[in-house]
Amino acid sequence: MPGLLRGVARTAVVAGTATAVSNRVSRRQAGRWAQQDYEQQQQAAPQQAAAPPPPPPAPPSTEDDMTRKIDQLKQLGELKAQGVLTDSEFEAQKQQLLS
Repeated sequence: MPGLLRGVARTAVVAGTATAVSNRVSRRQAGRWAQQDYEQQQQAAPQQAAAPPPPPPAPPSTEDDMTRKIDQLKQLGELKAQGVLTDSEFEAQKQQLLS
């Protein structure tokens, strides 16, 4: 019985020591990883701030522009037909649209 008790005690001491060492190594490694992540973020921050802005949106295509002008001319024609615009106003607006 004393040999069995001594074996159990020895196993408990070894297991406890192994657990303590393992936990310490895990904490130390987690600290190193956190430090590396922090340093990488600090290095990436100036690069992100210096990144050029996105390019401006492309100008509307000529087909879209032409369609828009045709629609506006139709509206002007309707306004002239209704008597809202005079002939001279219609011509002035038409020249402004086409120029």
